[in-house]
Amino acid sequence: MPNQRDKATDDSPSDLPCLEKLDSPTGSPPTVSLSSLMELENCVSNLNLAHEIVLNKDFCFKPRSPPTDSLEGRVTEIVHRAFWDSLQEQLNNDPPNYSHAVILLQEVKTILQSLLLPAHVRLRSQLDEVLDMELIQQEVDHGALDLHRLAGYIISTMASLCAPVRDPAVRALRDLRDPVELLREIFHVLGLMKTDMVNFTIQSLRPHLVQQAVQYERAKFQQILDKQPASLDDTTAWLQAAASEEAAAATARSESPSPDSRGPVSATAVLNRAYMSLLHWDGHGQKYPETVLMDRARLDALGQRLQMLVLEASVLLLTNAQCGGAVFSLQGFVGKLRQSVTVLLEGSHTREADLKGALLGLGETVLQLVTQAVSGHEGATLPQESQDLLKGQISELWKHNNPVRTLIGQLSKRGLIQRLIEAQMGVWFRKCRVIKTTPSKLCEFYFDKEISA
Repeated sequence: MPNQRDKATDDSPSDLPCLEKLDSPTGSPPTVSLSSLMELENCVSNLNLAHEIVLNKDFCFKPRSPPTDSLEGRVTEIVHRAFWDSLQEQLNNDPPNYSHAVILLQEVKTILQSLLLPAHVRLRSQLDEVLDMELIQQEVDHGALDLHRLAGYIISTMASLCAPVRDPAVRALRDLRDPVELLREIFHVLGLMKTDMVNFTIQSLRPHLVQQAVQYERAKFQQILDKQPASLDDTTAWLQAAASEEAAAATARSESPSPDSRGPVSATAVLNRAYMSLLHWDGHGQKYPETVLMDRARLDALGQRLQMLVLEASVLLLTNAQCGGAVFSLQGFVGKLRQSVTVLLEGSHTREADLKGALLGLGETVLQLVTQAVSGHEGATLPQESQDLLKGQISELWKHNNPVRTLIGQLSKRGLIQRLIEAQMGVWFRKCRVIKTTPSKLCEFYFDKEISA
């Protein structure tokens, strides 16, 4: 976050709350009540949910069903089977016992009412009339309850309220005759309809949530700070580390005779360095900053894609250096080579051991492609010494400090990696008002580094 006291870079809105770090109390921590902890947890959960809805256009709720082979799945199956077996036993009694069935009908009525829109005045009135619980209880007392008649009305109402994707499931309910199975499937389909309604509501409210997201997140952050003044310690450490690195870089530039030397450290430069460090976060014992914790999955995925592009570009550069421009000028060779590199390296960069093995196999594949390309165009065969050198250079790319790999990362200022960051970051980075810059400036900062001899 930019320094609000720096008037030269202060372009934050007037409603931005004060997020300055408060002095942490010394000695024993104060006792926090359970209600305060629960309230804080709800605040964080709501903030995370709103943030995900705003940034993820594909966000939706899905019906939760535990795996059948898990302990939770087995326990859930046993409990549900016991419940419906109990209902079956009650209905098979002579006379039938409808006590649980009446409770289930009340729950069905409540769910159907929750699916009604304000314009469904007539349907709401009809629902209250048909599923009048007092009348149903009187029918039970006199042995005149007709479950199939009520189920038929419930299914018809569900058919008028459900999304088109649920039409086959609702139609299948009409073929059921056993009352227990019918009620069980009705509840199942109603659960799907509730999920559909929630997702529809989210899609409808998303434009309004986007407009209010910044103010809402600021208010929630301030609420968290009021309850836990030390809740931004990791963010403070993250920014302090970036400030130290930027100060050291500025000092080196000022001592250099290069015309690219710059002035004092600015808050924007510190913020740029801090956010770009998240693309290759290793921590070094430092915890992830709280202000971007909700976006860690996105940043990690983007950082992994960045590493993959650097590896791909490094392999192409080494191949071009050993094989010469004649091979690379052949039609379709570069595209075929890059496709093979992408497939062989996919997912291997997450573990060092996997990357080593993938690069060893990749060297063989690259040589095969080069040999095929040369033989197909009657070119000179690559000398054995060059082949061995190319395989060795490719296998050494697993090292993070590999000179070629470092060079590609530093010289990609206007290349493939910048376009990736523009495409991937631009969608959601610009929405985060905490960041006072653009993806282009972030890329320019990150890749605008001097290359040491």
